This record gives sequence, structure tokens and C-alpha cells, in this order.
Amino acid sequence: MSRRADQGSPVAKKVLAVASGGGHWIELLRVIKAFDGRDISFVTVHRAYRHDVPRHRLHVVTDATRWDPFLVVVLAIQMLAIVLRVRPSIVISTGSAPGLFGLLFGRILGARTIWLDSLANVDRVSMSGWLVRPFAGLWLTQWPHLARPQGPEYAGQVL
Repeated sequence: MSRRADQGSPVAKKVLAVASGGGHWIELLRVIKAFDGRDISFVTVHRAYRHDVPRHRLHVVTDATRWDPFLVVVLAIQMLAIVLRVRPSIVISTGSAPGLFGLLFGRILGARTIWLDSLANVDRVSMSGWLVRPFAGLWLTQWPHLARPQGPEYAGQVL
């Protein structure tokens, strides 16, 4: 049975939308329209993306990968601080390390969580996607051949 994020709930007012740069950010901007009318805060790794979301709060965090454990710790602390400050009802991410920590901390604080693995992950689900799986209320892939009964689910492509 599928676990779906309850987007229609009157309680689900604050959304934290998290993505690193490039394609992850573009895909997030494509799906965030589903949350029109909600109080949306964005998190990314590039200050230049401010022009994409001029009417929303934008938090910029450290761009970290598994290859630099110190920066991963810095990023985790930054994401925890943002989640505590925003107190979102829903956390959605299209991928990478900031999204992983956003979903982890969001879930711990009771937010509904959505992970949409990047379209670029054609051959397999991303490492972040596998790591975030226990914290994703809705775990999606954009490729039908990657869908499995235990997840991720396929519901179409963003681009």
C-alpha cells in the first residue's frame, strides 16, 4: 500500500522545498506548483537561485558531498536549524544531500515528507534516495523500470 503525503490537509500549510543545484533545482521548481497557496520556504546551495523564487524565503546552505565529511556535518547542522526555524508541515525534495537532511529532520519533527528522485537517475535510484527511504512518506522515481512494490513508486516524469 502506498503512503501518500496529505497535500489537501488544512494542517499542511508550511512547505519546505529542498534541492541542490542544477537539475535538482529545476525539477523542484516544476513540482512546487502543486503547493500553490501554501507558505513555501526554499533551501538550496546557490544564492543565485534567489531570482527563481522572489516571493518566497530562500535559505542557502553548504554544498556538501559524501567526499567531505566535515562539510556534511556542517550541512546537517544548517538543515536542522532551518527545519527547526520553519517548522514545516511538508518537506519535499528532488534530491541530494540537503534534501536528505531536510526529510530526516522534517520527519523527526512530524512533517509529511516527499522524495522525488532526479530524472538523471535512469539506471538506479540515487544513493541519497536509498538513504532517505525510511524517512520519505512518499518516495518517487521518474522512471517506471525503477519502481518496486517496496518503493520507490512511479507517478510520471517532471520534465
